[in-house]
Amino acid sequence: MTTAVRNALPVPGATLHYELRGTGPLLLIAQSGEGDADRTEALVGHLADRWTVATYDRRGLSRSTRHDPKEPVTPQNHAEDLHHLLAALTDRPARLLGCSLGALYGLHLAAAHPGQVHTLVAHDPATPGLLPAADRAGIRRTLDGIVLTYRDEGWAPAMRRIAAAVAIDPSAMDAEPGFTMPPATAQRIANIEFFLAHDLPELRDSTLCAADLAAPATRQVRIVPAAGRTSGQAWNYRCAEELAALLDTDIVEFPGGHNGNTTHPRAFAARLHEVLDASL
Repeated sequence: MTTAVRNALPVPGATLHYELRGTGPLLLIAQSGEGDADRTEALVGHLADRWTVATYDRRGLSRSTRHDPKEPVTPQNHAEDLHHLLAALTDRPARLLGCSLGALYGLHLAAAHPGQVHTLVAHDPATPGLLPAADRAGIRRTLDGIVLTYRDEGWAPAMRRIAAAVAIDPSAMDAEPGFTMPPATAQRIANIEFFLAHDLPELRDSTLCAADLAAPATRQVRIVPAAGRTSGQAWNYRCAEELAALLDTDIVEFPGGHNGNTTHPRAFAARLHEVLDASL
């Protein structure tokens, strides 16, 4: 794989660690869950021959730091981090792959800074605010239960509940040959705990709605609602359906499920190439 160029970027309230690999137009990946810059290393290996791929640690994860640990970290904070990162890397509208939480942050970015985004592939978007009220309430109850499980029982039981909510069965993982589950290192556990303590409660309270994406400038951004081929039982698939209906388009399915970017890196990259090539 191409050697990564690693750097740190000061942004308001934090310092972000980011990595660049490959050559070509810029493609920024915004990860899901506890994912840091290393999460999709296998996927990046299949993209870097045609794209300059940027990955980063969200504020609070791994090598990215927060100046004030007591300050909440909202989806808008994460979107502004994407804004500053893109501003540092390019003066042209960029391609963005947002996975789950990353799709939520990417949509906030497209609404606040549409001139920075050429194409946003929103894969299994974590956007409860786009759903009808009854569905939104049901998801909130699910997320409430996960937050309480983490507080009462710890990260492992909470992550099992998350897996169930996004239709992942760790005991019967559909994956390409060679895939292995990432080990529960101390760093990964710290990232999981940050995600459960900070990012998940903020997701539960997310207010992103259809009106946020209605501005004419935002409508000029090419937003691709995407979902895992086996994500149909995940609440995120409903979010992708609502996003597609809002944009009057169809869902683009990707190999695998909610975590197809890690379980099917070769096939996922091939599908992403197809989607991005359509925007050139």
